[in-house]
Amino acid sequence: MRIWMMAAAVLALAAPAAAEAAPEAARLGQLLFYDKVLSGNRNIACATCHHPRFGTSDGVSLGVGEGGTGLGPDRVADPANPPEQRIPRNAPALFNLGAAEFTHLFHDGRIEADPSRPSGLRTPLEDEMVAGFSGVLAAQTMFPVLSPDEMAGHYAENDVSTAVRRGVLTGPDGAWALIAGRVAAIPEYAEMFENVYPETVSRGIAFTDVANAIAEFIAYEWRADASRYDRALDGGPPLDGLAAEGLALFEGRGGCAACHAGRFQTDHAFHAMGDPQLGPGKAERFERHQRDVGRMLVTGRAADAYAFRTPSLRHVTETGPWGHAGAFDDLRAYLRHHADPVAGLAHYTPQAVLPAIAVPQPDFAMMDDPAERAAIAAAVQRPPVALSEADLDALLAFFDTLDDPGASAGRLGVPAAVPSGLPVDR
Repeated sequence: MRIWMMAAAVLALAAPAAAEAAPEAARLGQLLFYDKVLSGNRNIACATCHHPRFGTSDGVSLGVGEGGTGLGPDRVADPANPPEQRIPRNAPALFNLGAAEFTHLFHDGRIEADPSRPSGLRTPLEDEMVAGFSGVLAAQTMFPVLSPDEMAGHYAENDVSTAVRRGVLTGPDGAWALIAGRVAAIPEYAEMFENVYPETVSRGIAFTDVANAIAEFIAYEWRADASRYDRALDGGPPLDGLAAEGLALFEGRGGCAACHAGRFQTDHAFHAMGDPQLGPGKAERFERHQRDVGRMLVTGRAADAYAFRTPSLRHVTETGPWGHAGAFDDLRAYLRHHADPVAGLAHYTPQAVLPAIAVPQPDFAMMDDPAERAAIAAAVQRPPVALSEADLDALLAFFDTLDDPGASAGRLGVPAAVPSGLPVDR
């Protein structure tokens, strides 16, 4: 039996009943998730890059955070304050992240549960990591708000971005405290926090409280385990026709279930699967390359080069573009590449969805360099699998059964307004 880290109601509820049953913490988290007050320049919300219109992602290969205006594929550069670069990785979907099985988050797993640490978490902040986050889902919110390209803003544009640039993240003058102070200064939020987290009356609202409420919302809003596939697993009508053929292929000759294992179709591990890379990569600002070696950036182990976390396949038909860099805008094409990534890398041609912005480096520099393609291919850990067009039809039919209609749009939905009064992305 699965254990859920956050409070959540039964998924089969219809939308109005689900909204009525929502925990107060989830209602608070909903407003915070859609409120741009959490960003340095008050112009970006969590929902800007994780919106229900785009399967809880943003519908583009590599997003544009700070310096952009608009939503999804229509997002463009703000001429008054253009972005410095694209966000280096594809925005991951949020379905089922409240489940206890999800102990590592982000494509490289740089946040993970670690009971041996005082905070209960292992993160890049190491000893600076504060206690109080309810788990990995809450802790992951700390990264986007500290990223200059995602939500914090560029140097000296605002108090948060200035604190981030100075490396002052925690403590009373840190970036988190500045964000929490903004929230606390809004009377409606102060009252809601008092009701949901009474301890904030005496000690004040901390960023961990903000993060915990957002995690409650994500866990409630996008819990997805009432699909046709789930009903079949739980003793209901079995899959039939092409979908049943796809499941058999997925679990058998296709070898998909070796990594996409379990109820959520992920082993929560890291594998080098030869996905094409594009965009700025994960170089430091002083480095000139555009490489992204994935899990190796976290562990320092050469064996982890180009390995990325196995994504869950829930709602996979809605969450494109696909790949850690969003290199494919067609799921069928991505499956074809995934079956034989070494050959796919050799023949990859751009098919990404990239908002038109001026970038300092070519988007496809990695794929235009034969040595870089060869390095990605050399790390691939599995033999090729021959898939016919009929096989691809069957797999796609199976993937359709993984969508939970009650989770696609979310149970609370997009709020009409947020307490800050800032505009809400729709």
